[in-house]
Amino acid sequence: MTSTPFQSFICPLEGHPLTFSAQSLQCDQGHTFDVARHGYVNLLPVQHKRSSDPGDSKAMVAARRRFLDAGHYAPIAEVISRHVLSGSPEASPLSCLDAGCGEGYYLRALERVAGDGQALSLVGVDISKWAVQAGARQDITRAASWIVGSNAHLPVVSTSLDAVLCMFGFPVFDEFARVLKPGGRLVMVEAGSDHLRELREVIYPSLNPDKPEHDRVPDGFERGDSERVRHTCTLDTSEAISDLLTMTPHLYRATAEGRARAAALTSLEVTLDVRVTVLIKP
Repeated sequence: MTSTPFQSFICPLEGHPLTFSAQSLQCDQGHTFDVARHGYVNLLPVQHKRSSDPGDSKAMVAARRRFLDAGHYAPIAEVISRHVLSGSPEASPLSCLDAGCGEGYYLRALERVAGDGQALSLVGVDISKWAVQAGARQDITRAASWIVGSNAHLPVVSTSLDAVLCMFGFPVFDEFARVLKPGGRLVMVEAGSDHLRELREVIYPSLNPDKPEHDRVPDGFERGDSERVRHTCTLDTSEAISDLLTMTPHLYRATAEGRARAAALTSLEVTLDVRVTVLIKP
């Protein structure tokens, strides 16, 4: 497997192509974006922010890194990698963007699964600077490009990607369709009705009724493959349980009493239940 950083970016202010120059990206209108010390670029203009520090906090990113590096979500990562690689182009590197990449776990998994003859061109985009910084710091070989940006305004050249990942995130279908090549794949992961059920039963007084699953295909896409991934993992330390809660939105939705009940646990068997959906741009 060979991997080269993806470089087809556009200026988030004017939409003009960006070119690499020394330690910065520049457009023909004079806008310059410096490469940070850890190897990422901030392409999120202030007008696209809803707060001064949007996205996951530093603590959430650290918790997610510890939890995922322990291998608990490996079965999900393997399925995702298989669906991405099944759409590999024959004559050029497979270009893949993780929209809401977090600290880059799924891109690193894709690199591990890719065979020796597979060339990759990877980019991770996240609105959290802490997440992107963590991804870049772990990318010792600079195999991917790491960008602070928004899914609603991806700073990427149109029709430049073979695949987009959207993992438990907020899909922006028209933007994903814009950046994908014809025949490109959007691979999405959504929580199923039983996902983390045991943890949710601890932190909430009661669970809401399951929402019906929708099969509507968004404009700009055709239906591809889909499958369900179910797996059970055992968390045998209070630290692992704390990391799982901290890395999810449940941390902020739970009451103080619910968080206290979770903190008192020393082990927990948790169900992973996700739906993997592949949509294809015609």
